[in-house]
Amino acid sequence: MTTDTEHTSWDDLRAMLRALAQQSAETDMRMRETDARMKDTDERMKQTGRRLDQLGQQIAGLGDKFGYFTEGMALPSMERLLTERFGMENISPRHRVRRLGREQEYDVLAWANGDVNSVVLVEVKSRVRPEAIEQLLEQIETLPLLLPELAGKARLGILAGVDWQPEVEQAAQAAGLYTARIHDEMFELTTPSGFAPRRWV
Repeated sequence: MTTDTEHTSWDDLRAMLRALAQQSAETDMRMRETDARMKDTDERMKQTGRRLDQLGQQIAGLGDKFGYFTEGMALPSMERLLTERFGMENISPRHRVRRLGREQEYDVLAWANGDVNSVVLVEVKSRVRPEAIEQLLEQIETLPLLLPELAGKARLGILAGVDWQPEVEQAAQAAGLYTARIHDEMFELTTPSGFAPRRWV
């Protein structure tokens, strides 16, 4: 025979078990909801990452297009300057070379035979930074390897741009490079009078 106290304890135990089962079910449901939210957040983050990659590619493409626009804008006056000032006979914008397992593109490559017998490499930037100097110097140094038909000519370099970082122009001139600015669609040398360029031979 059981007492009321024992009945109450058994009822309390069953109620506690039911409450625990309900809490467990609710916890399980919350965990499933949290897992679903985490999966959704993860997918959104992946989508955001893909969009950022696409945006980066678009920005890079715009930078290239602006660079090409800058080169194209200055080309007529650049051709005149290379012909009249430097005596160039051949002027090749965006000249591309594939040789020795590498590819090189020159913004402008100009050369002349005969008494002039020289090559002028022009690097055009919308924004001229210090690394542009190293880039042009490397192009001048490696030109005979990539274009052996021009190897016997003296080489000169011109660094041109729309906007220059401070002191980069002076640094380029100190390296023996001509400098130029593009202003009102005109390409003008900015090297001071008496400037002695470096001639690579």
